Amino acid sequence: MSDDRRGLLTESERKILLGEKEVSDNYYYTVSSRVNKKISRLEDDLEALEEAGKLDDLRRIICCENPEDSY
Repeated sequence: MSDDRRGLLTESERKILLGEKEVSDNYYYTVSSRVNKKISRLEDDLEALEEAGKLDDLRRIICCENPEDSY
């Protein structure tokens, strides 16, 4: 199985939100709404990461405590 899976956003969602891919205003709103729903579901994922002992790994990446280890 490939290690280059996506994180929270798909490549297309990322490009749309960054303005690197032109889409209609309606589709931009759809993508933005989809991303907001993903963000709201993060609470369950965070609980699972904490229970599995992986939450500190996520914190290091987000907070760039060790930028060389983040990517």
